[in-house]
Parts: sequence; structure tokens; C-alpha cells
Amino acid sequence: MNDLLNELKRLDINQAGSWPTPIKIGALAILFVSIIVGGFFLIWQDQLEALEKVQAEEETLKNSYVAKKRSAVNLPLLREQLQEIEKNLTILLRQLPDKSEMEALLIDINQAGLGRGLQFELFKPAAQEAMSTFYAELPVSIRVTGGYHDIGAFASDVAQLSRIVTLNDINLKPGNDGKLVLDVVAKTFRYLDENELIKQSSKK
Repeated sequence: MNDLLNELKRLDINQAGSWPTPIKIGALAILFVSIIVGGFFLIWQDQLEALEKVQAEEETLKNSYVAKKRSAVNLPLLREQLQEIEKNLTILLRQLPDKSEMEALLIDINQAGLGRGLQFELFKPAAQEAMSTFYAELPVSIRVTGGYHDIGAFASDVAQLSRIVTLNDINLKPGNDGKLVLDVVAKTFRYLDENELIKQSSKK
């Protein structure tokens, strides 16, 4: 071991061509490993990271292409579905009265109960409407007294009104003379006029 160390100390870098063959091979191996390690940290590492990033972007683009191709293939069907949705929306909007029709709608609800022989103890529209994006909601607190079948028929009549009316917070309890008392909140809806739509948009 000492002989090898002494021999390495005597080596002259300028006389590398005359070094013993084992030392030449060892020096070349060390030089090769140094070049590989240095190249990795100085050059290849950044390039490998860039390659991984590009490969990830390629995968994202492939997925996006597949999704867009699928949408393009289904475009006629999607257009038909959109037309159907717009048609249904138009039908639903027609079921929403405007502000001038709200009073008539409330009268229709009242008449539906009276027509079934129900006795109204409470019929109280809320003091203020709840405003949404394109419609307003008006809750009406109702309390009626009547027979079971008459109350059921009243609910059915309300459901068949030409305008949208929903019955919420239903509470049915026994009353006097074998009759029932129905407490319910009927919600009626109307679409907003142009000025109200602008006002709601500005709030958003």
C-alpha cells in the first residue's frame, strides 16, 4: 500500500502518457465518473426537470384534446339539448306572473279554498318579497279549516293553477267538530320587470 502511495506521489501530470497501465485506467475511470456527476448536476438535471414538465403538459394537452374532440362529436346533440332547455325555460317563465298579475293569482288561491268549502282563518301575504336573480318570491301564510278530503282537494287545485305556486311548511292538526286545521305557507313567484332586473344585476 505504501509502495502504491509513493508511486502515486511520484507521478507527473505532464507525463501522463508514461504512467503505468493500471494507474491510467484508474485515472480515466475517476475522470469519467467526475464528468458524469458534473454533467448531471450542471446540465442534465435541469434538462430532465424540463423534460418531465413538458411530458406533463403533453399529457394535459392530450386529455384536453380528447375532451374537446368528444364535445365536438356530441355538438349536434348538445345543441339539441340546449334548445330543449331554452324551450322548457320559456315555458316555466310563462308560468311566472308579472307584478300586475300577482293580485289575481292571490285571488285564485283564495277562490280555490272557498270553492272547496274551506274556512279561511288567515290569509296573509308577506310584507316584502324575496328577490332572486330573475324572479321574486312572495310567501303567503294561510290557515284554513275543513274536512280532510276538502283540504286535499284544495292542495290539488293549487297545484293545477296555471301559475307556479308551492305549498311549504305544511302543518295539519285536529280542529273542532271533527274538522282539520291546515297551516301552510304558499309561495308564489313572479318574474322581475326590466328595472328590477337592472337593479338586481347592479347588486351582483
